[in-house]
Amino acid sequence: MNPAQEILKGLIGELRELAKTETIVGSPITMGEYIVVPISRVSLGVGAGGGVGEAPSKKGTGEGGGGGGGIRMNPVALIAVRGGELTVHRLGAGGSLGRTVERMPDLVESTLAKAFDIWQAKKSKEEKQGS
Repeated sequence: MNPAQEILKGLIGELRELAKTETIVGSPITMGEYIVVPISRVSLGVGAGGGVGEAPSKKGTGEGGGGGGGIRMNPVALIAVRGGELTVHRLGAGGSLGRTVERMPDLVESTLAKAFDIWQAKKSKEEKQGS
């Protein structure tokens, strides 16, 4: 195996370790009665090169190689679970998981307010029907 192949094999092994399923589907986060699971898109890139050359004036040969790689993770969605209810919240272009998590209390509060309004309207309707 030439040096470039060895470098590329090592890079891919390291990047594969970083891009496990656990990286794409994040660890659950408990927020009150919600369990939130972040989902990310993972992109990988690698490159390597190598060569062997001769220097006739120095009567010698040489070999060299190099490589590089990178990984990029973008949060794309949050899965919110509450009791038996599951909701997927897609993050917009340029969405930030940090911003979304910061907004979760507002989201929970507005959801609870809507649920309370629905419950109260149902209760009022039942009371009117019972009269």
